[in-house]
Amino acid sequence: MVEVIVPATSANLGPGFDVLGLSINLYNRFKVLETDGGLNIEVPAGTIPELPTDKKNLVYISAKRLFDEVGYKYRGLHIAIEIGVPLGRGLGSSSTAIVGGLVAANEIAGARLSKDEIFMLATEIEGHPDNAGPAIFGGFTICYNSGSGFRAVSHKPSDSLKPVLLIPNSVLETKTARGVLPKEVPLTDAVFNIARSSLLVSVLLTGRSELLRDAMQDRLHQPYRASLIPGLNDMIREIGGATGAGVALSGAGPSLVCIIDRLSEKDFYEKIRQLLKEIGQDYLIQFADFDLEGARVSGR
Repeated sequence: MVEVIVPATSANLGPGFDVLGLSINLYNRFKVLETDGGLNIEVPAGTIPELPTDKKNLVYISAKRLFDEVGYKYRGLHIAIEIGVPLGRGLGSSSTAIVGGLVAANEIAGARLSKDEIFMLATEIEGHPDNAGPAIFGGFTICYNSGSGFRAVSHKPSDSLKPVLLIPNSVLETKTARGVLPKEVPLTDAVFNIARSSLLVSVLLTGRSELLRDAMQDRLHQPYRASLIPGLNDMIREIGGATGAGVALSGAGPSLVCIIDRLSEKDFYEKIRQLLKEIGQDYLIQFADFDLEGARVSGR
């Protein structure tokens, strides 16, 4: 039995659309065992959205993709999934399934692929790299297309910063959230995001929290996705104004990620709790931290 632990992720980070991502210390666990034949998949009861237990399951699809890549002839598989990352909330749950399946299959096949090669397969399956990067490498990742494939550079965020998640009850499919995005954007918006994403990289590495609010502003995806998430623009504006935190959609949403100065945690909680009450928004306030390891095999 191979058990793989994969962290949640928060991608895009405001201006870093399809490029920047954080690894967060919430985890899904995937136990995979090669059997004599057939496919058996155990999923937690009552998950929303419901997880498939047949060959449409993303863990199985990903595991099979790696087996095909390395030419490993497996007989059958038993897969058990434990959920610690809310599904459909913009926290990389799909990416955990992809990475979990790939890493487990790589172990079963004799660990033939490197993390970089697993990352390229995960990006191929998911279609974009900014969740797979932090899920595999941990920390704060910058993903890019080298021309011959996607690459990710991982950094340890400043110790003075920490993430806080605001998680709603509602879910939003990534396919729907990507469907509202334009194929072209004004040059001024592109320049705005280049400036903000460059600033955000600096802030995450240096810990200059006074720049967080500016650094996480965006014009490429959040304005278009606001139509799918009631109150999004007001939430970002009000939270940033009241606390000085950097606030953005986590992934495609509907969760929000706030990056704050670690020393302001207590003050932030009091302000955000009161603010959510005043504007009538029901979000779970989830204090978290950065995961610095990424996906790993249990017991190592």
